[in-house]
Amino acid sequence: MSWEWMARGILLGLSIAAPVGPISILCIKMTINSGFKTGLFCGLGAATADAIYGCIAGLGLSTLTAFLVDYKTVLQALGGLFICYLGMRSLLSTSGARTSVEPYSPKSSLNSYAVSLLLTLSNPMTIIFFLGVFSASGIHLSHSSSDMPFLIVGVFLGSTLWWICLIGSTALFRTKMTAGYTKQILFNRLSGLVMLSFGMIALIQSLGLQKFLPFSI
Repeated sequence: MSWEWMARGILLGLSIAAPVGPISILCIKMTINSGFKTGLFCGLGAATADAIYGCIAGLGLSTLTAFLVDYKTVLQALGGLFICYLGMRSLLSTSGARTSVEPYSPKSSLNSYAVSLLLTLSNPMTIIFFLGVFSASGIHLSHSSSDMPFLIVGVFLGSTLWWICLIGSTALFRTKMTAGYTKQILFNRLSGLVMLSFGMIALIQSLGLQKFLPFSI
């Protein structure tokens, strides 16, 4: 049944969105600084990218898949550089996070959506994940053209559900997390360091330099 495929998609969306990464840190930071709506748009950008990659893998668009895999190093390096930029920007920020939600700004929400969309799309390993899961579960062999849209919608809904939970929890404790100037500055520093670390890892992996490190990443 088509609804069963949507349920599978929801589980896939949850599984790919749940691991903590730079997008999670970015969404938390957006929520802390600009409120629930801006943080939600950040999560929706990531969910859209997950659905796009799920669609590419599910529909068997081999040419586009091959292109993304061939250029995954370049895309990963560009994504890593941008994550490093965001990390340094937060690390060097001297202004504290706002303690009250600023008036809703469609521009800031759209910017938040675009940044998370592009950052998530810069990680072609997502499509490799989908291809592996689809192959292991026999989706390519058993799906019909009428079932696949339900699966893709399910991926988007599952990913969105995770971001709503994460961003909602962050918004709920927002005031306590940023009460006082010292906490605000500390949050900016810590989030900046984490983002910078994720960016450096992406750059190291894209350049193939992990073999020279004394530890594995």
